[in-house]
Amino acid sequence: MEEKNKPIGVMDSGVGGLTVLKQMVELCPQEDYIYIGDTKNLPYGEKSKEELISIAKKIFDYFETRQVKAVIMACNTTSATVYDEFKDKYSFTIYPLIQIASKCITMDKKLTKIAVMATKATVNSHKYKQELQKSNPNVEVFEQACPMWVPIVEKNITDFDEKQVICEYLDNVLEFNPQKIILGCTHYPYLLNRIEKYAAKDLFINPARIFANYVTADLKNNNKLKQLKNTQRKGHIEYFASASPEEFKKNAEIFMPHTKVPELISL
Repeated sequence: MEEKNKPIGVMDSGVGGLTVLKQMVELCPQEDYIYIGDTKNLPYGEKSKEELISIAKKIFDYFETRQVKAVIMACNTTSATVYDEFKDKYSFTIYPLIQIASKCITMDKKLTKIAVMATKATVNSHKYKQELQKSNPNVEVFEQACPMWVPIVEKNITDFDEKQVICEYLDNVLEFNPQKIILGCTHYPYLLNRIEKYAAKDLFINPARIFANYVTADLKNNNKLKQLKNTQRKGHIEYFASASPEEFKKNAEIFMPHTKVPELISL
């Protein structure tokens, strides 16, 4: 199969990565996508590096059998912990969210105080801090783990003590007085309408669009995008979940309406 006609793989621990897939579909509607939500093993943020390496290998191995041209790691946790382990081991290009988003964000040299709200595994890896300071050594970075947030989004829980759950983490971040706060987990943008009650909305950065813009540009530069002719082709999306497909579809509606029920995949 010609390289440009191959599909693009997208991986996440659940429905959160749909925030990135949605951006990719808007930018590259002609492409075919294979989305894997590893609902059996979530939340990734509570797992060890060894566990995450084992999980990611199974997902990458599957993408290899599907002859994808690229894999988008739409998951901050795996970008932080396992990307370096796999970046040169497969035939496809792997795009890690944290490394790319950090590089793009720090192009604004006026940003010298950045906070990151993320999963425990991402925070413990200090990958955001490393990547942000790699691009701009002068930037000061504060990292805050928010372990309660992913389960709320994945289970679509609406009845919770909003102020306690949000402010338990946000108050620490605001004490740092950051210029910007990176929502360092693809699940977190769903909570933004609640978070912005306690802090200005323009403080927050959702890396999904920045990330998708970079991936699109890179694929285009490497002549790996399908060509659009006179009649615009609309690609198709295959969805896979490693557990509870019906629940995945229900929760996916908050990110991408009309998501199909995913096929069950063994991971």
